[in-house]
Amino acid sequence: MDENDFLAERFETHRRQLRAVAYRMLGSLSEADDAVQEAWLRLSRTDSERVENLGGWLTTVVGRVCLDILRSRRSRREEPMDVHLPEPIVSGAGTVDPEHQALLADSVGLALLVVLETLAPAERLAFVLHDMFAVPFDEIAPIVGRTPTATRQLASRARRRVRGSATVPDADLERQREVVDAFLTASRGGDFEALVAVLDPDVVVRSDGGALRPGSVVRGATAVAGQAITYARFAEVARPALVNGAAGVVEVAGGRTLAVLAFTVTDGRIAEINILTDPERLDRLDLTVLDA
Repeated sequence: MDENDFLAERFETHRRQLRAVAYRMLGSLSEADDAVQEAWLRLSRTDSERVENLGGWLTTVVGRVCLDILRSRRSRREEPMDVHLPEPIVSGAGTVDPEHQALLADSVGLALLVVLETLAPAERLAFVLHDMFAVPFDEIAPIVGRTPTATRQLASRARRRVRGSATVPDADLERQREVVDAFLTASRGGDFEALVAVLDPDVVVRSDGGALRPGSVVRGATAVAGQAITYARFAEVARPALVNGAAGVVEVAGGRTLAVLAFTVTDGRIAEINILTDPERLDRLDLTVLDA
């Protein structure tokens, strides 16, 4: 084995963790893969013998790449987007293959990713690296160009927002599916009262149609139930799925994916529904797992 092969083998032992960091930072599997690939390119141009902690070095590089991507996103947007949903990880509702199991293990709930999307890039980096991956503040500080104390404050602000906004789903996946199935059944039957019964009074529904379709936010059980009845025809083509490890559905008609819906079920009721209808991002999703 030559030196380059040995280095590649060492890099592969860190790939899963690096991808997990990048996905939490970017909310996009495709961009996460690009960030990990960039880390490999930088490593291949570096004297690796001088790198004492390869895992820490690679995590720092991925953090820098992701921070640049987040800042570039913000600079490209002429106007703030009202709704921007992360790219979901979708799996079949039943048995999933080992490769996709690894993806699910690396994912976090879509509701949490939605909150992370609202953070400033430096706040998101500090929170993800420290709170999710236990990277010390003195290692994060040079990435964001702050002192360790200021970096700690960034993470603290992010933490407060996450705790105040993120909805924690029920752990029982079977119970989640029962609630989602009840919602779909009530939608198909136009049963307004049954819909309200499975919705949290303060339920929030976000819909992201991409750059060409304005996003929307609907709040409250009454409004969401009315919307569900209005769009009942889409419930007819809903297929059960796991979305970021939680109960969800994929709407497919005529061989085309119309939407991915991620449900957050809390205390036996639906507290959030995040709906991705952006054709560009839907086309990037690997939905062949639904046929497994």
